[in-house]
Amino acid sequence: MKEEKKRLNNKGFTLIEILVVLIILSVLAALVAPRFLGRTDEAKIEAARIQIKNFEGALKLFYLDNGFYPSTEQGLEALVTKPTTGKIPKKYKENGYLEGGRLPHDPWDNDFVYLSPGINNKEYDIESYGADGEDGGEGNDADIESWNVR
Repeated sequence: MKEEKKRLNNKGFTLIEILVVLIILSVLAALVAPRFLGRTDEAKIEAARIQIKNFEGALKLFYLDNGFYPSTEQGLEALVTKPTTGKIPKKYKENGYLEGGRLPHDPWDNDFVYLSPGINNKEYDIESYGADGEDGGEGNDADIESWNVR
């Protein structure tokens, strides 16, 4: 009979055991979460830099095929759809110059800014306005610019 009572009492966790586990998990989350959250902004900035590099590669292919870069009016859209205004490319690649056939937004879901001819580069400038979506800024709000991409 005593053995039966022992088995009945050992079926679950006590409230204190559950609270101790919750406290340990909370402390671990408090220590680890800030490290991962801080990396999100860095990852978005790096993703914008990589996308600008991808645009630069596609623009070089466009230039090699057609002998000119898309105008500001034609924009980066000229890399996925053959322009119908301005200077029309004669040797436009059938499926465009970007994989997927669509123009991506920056990591903050804003359009990239494209100027041709560029102000900072001779051929073109490509820019993401960063987290705030506005020209200028510091830290996470800083602009990511083709002429400053490493």
